[in-house]
Amino acid sequence: MFLVSTSSVAAAATAASMMAYSSAVSKLDPAVDIPEDARNKTHHVKNSAGRTVRFRNPYPSGNIGSTSPWVMTSRIFWATITGRMRMPKPDPSKLPVAAIKPDLPTPDSSRTLTNSLRATWLGHACYLVEFPSGLRVLFDPVFESRCGPRGLLGPRRFTPPACSLADLPPVDAVIISHSHYDHLSKGSVTALAKASPHAHFFVGLGLAKWFHSAGIDRVTEMDWWEDAELVLTKRAEKEAQAESNQGIQGKQETTPVDTTSATAAPTAPDTISARITCLPSQHASGRTGFDHDSTLWASWAVKSGGKSVWFGGDTGYRRLSTNGAEEAHETHSNSNDKQTENPHCPQFAQIGQLRGPFDLGLIPIGAYKPRFLFSWMHADPYDAVDISRDTRCARALGIHWGTWVLTTEDVDEPPRLLRKALAKKGLPETGVFDICAIGETREF
Repeated sequence: MFLVSTSSVAAAATAASMMAYSSAVSKLDPAVDIPEDARNKTHHVKNSAGRTVRFRNPYPSGNIGSTSPWVMTSRIFWATITGRMRMPKPDPSKLPVAAIKPDLPTPDSSRTLTNSLRATWLGHACYLVEFPSGLRVLFDPVFESRCGPRGLLGPRRFTPPACSLADLPPVDAVIISHSHYDHLSKGSVTALAKASPHAHFFVGLGLAKWFHSAGIDRVTEMDWWEDAELVLTKRAEKEAQAESNQGIQGKQETTPVDTTSATAAPTAPDTISARITCLPSQHASGRTGFDHDSTLWASWAVKSGGKSVWFGGDTGYRRLSTNGAEEAHETHSNSNDKQTENPHCPQFAQIGQLRGPFDLGLIPIGAYKPRFLFSWMHADPYDAVDISRDTRCARALGIHWGTWVLTTEDVDEPPRLLRKALAKKGLPETGVFDICAIGETREF
């Protein structure tokens, strides 16, 4: 079941017809302060003609041999029949996370300058972040009840959604970490493009073609360590109204919607700017059995109005050996004597050194068991704490848990392990790396 209808999107568009910001995106010149391996494109796999045909994780922490869906499926099947992979069945009466109605801006809410960063968790990896500049960014929106092809297959939500797409305010940027179904939904992004047609989509290399085929043209694809500037410019009221009227006379269900109201918000800034950076993660991509790793996975940094956010999306951190104990939480260490057996990814420290520090990190903490299968691509809470420290995030919030059953850990385990991981590092259980209810807003 999809959580928004065409009529509700059209209604939201009509209600916001006085929105009066336009947007422009420009890629910036290549930065000089990027790692040498990134400059050499070691994460690109090229054919004999020198053309990039797919992507890879360039470090031993992400190298487990073949990660094709066929191989992974066979590994999962074998783990299942040998009893090493048994999926939990959440008790609806004992949900591990609360879902509350979010406190979201209305379509005509003003965008006056503030000092705070507001982050609202909408479930799994989806966050709406409002920057002090007035910028609104939506990360990895998936609003269907199932995460799978056409929203009909795949795991079903075990926690209710915080809201529907129609409840969202107009957004300025939509950032996609990679192409897996729990992070990229065709139904969700096409509905967003109708409700906020001036929103710009930022994706990894190779994904723009998929968006164009879905009828979305306002998309910029980027490689790791590339920067882009997004600039919103307030337009004259008459210009905005004329465009709105033209849309109403044309195609009612796609009435143009800009991103904030000039008439309702006379103190709104004339321009809003943001620096958006595509950064490494350790993962994979693919939506069928035939497009394996053909598009780039990424983490992202967004800076605007004096605040910065790092979005981890979906990532692993270290590769645990298939030998020994199934769970190696107590052996987690960045010390050199662990690197041969359990190498960790150095790219997060590079991100912290070259693009940090960040005011807030949105970091995955779930979908990690069994570790011998998923450690390389899905961080557990111990990994997540290490990632937050490597990337130099002053504060962090846990994502990628509490929504769908994707792997075998108990659905309430990620927050419990997070508290243990923080204690192991000598960090307080709250106030540094937190979890929150679905729909809850935190200010920083």
